[in-house]
Amino acid sequence: MPSRSPMVPLAPFTVTLAGVPLQLLPERAVFLPDTAALLVADVHLGKAETFQHHGIPIPAAVNTTTLERLERLCDRTQARRLIVLGDLFHARSGLVDTVIDSWLAFRQRAGLQADLIVGNHDRPLISTLRQLSVNCWTEQMTLGAVTLSHEPLRLADSSAHKLNICGHIHPCIRLGPRRDRLRLPCFHWQSRLGCLTLPAFGEFTGGHEVSLGAGQIAYAIAEDQIVAFPP
Repeated sequence: MPSRSPMVPLAPFTVTLAGVPLQLLPERAVFLPDTAALLVADVHLGKAETFQHHGIPIPAAVNTTTLERLERLCDRTQARRLIVLGDLFHARSGLVDTVIDSWLAFRQRAGLQADLIVGNHDRPLISTLRQLSVNCWTEQMTLGAVTLSHEPLRLADSSAHKLNICGHIHPCIRLGPRRDRLRLPCFHWQSRLGCLTLPAFGEFTGGHEVSLGAGQIAYAIAEDQIVAFPP
């Protein structure tokens, strides 16, 4: 296994949800200290290449930027396991050699177990994904007291788990007065469902604005800080 760089001290936003300690990271990821697992969602590698396939000139450098950020995060947290909560890749048309090679090079350098909970964008690619040095889960998986899934679990299933961490939605929150608003990615916590939805990790993914109701918190990412709304 490749040696890791020395750990750089982090200033994560530490929170306990449904009795489970978590570290919310400004890099749009969650670290579970009890299991040393790093969670990311909606990476969407190859999305630029998918657009290029359809004649839209999008720079392919977004894949490199995304994977470099992920590698730094693995080093900084000293994670023993990487779990992608769906949509690691964007589409078959974007699964070109350069994208595959970049992913495999990252896997070799990172030197940690990698798991993928198959998302809606991954499903048509399962036969290929199994050859790309990643363990594929076609259903939700359990890690201690946490249930991990791509899409949020249904309300009817909420009593079957202590905490559900998921992706798929790409949550963000809009802040500020009407003429000068900020749109920030966020971790969206819904206490009634016991559900924490991660922001999209990928560089080129967009976001879905969430409205906060009772028992909900948006942990917004403002550059290198996380701010809870409501406070």
